[in-house]
Amino acid sequence: MSKELTFEQAKEKNFERLEQFVPIVARVHGGSHPEFYEVKRIFEAILAKTKEADKPNLEGEFKELREVTDNYTVPGDVCESYEAVYKMLEEVDKAYNN
Repeated sequence: MSKELTFEQAKEKNFERLEQFVPIVARVHGGSHPEFYEVKRIFEAILAKTKEADKPNLEGEFKELREVTDNYTVPGDVCESYEAVYKMLEEVDKAYNN
């Protein structure tokens, strides 16, 4: 198994793509998956906090993400970008909580 990423590494690896993918996925899938609007709101809060502080407290945001996404369970009727967003968010969440 690969070495666990630190939160900084996970941010570096995923945030740029997440910033691109999240708005697009919200636009494409938000109508049939309104929970994704919550995912977008929470991700934007995480992004804002990480820009304000080196070690932000994101416990509440990641807890809320896990609840909204049913622990990052990908719906069966979505595109690969939707799935990629959940996988990237889960990786960042795990890195933060290690």
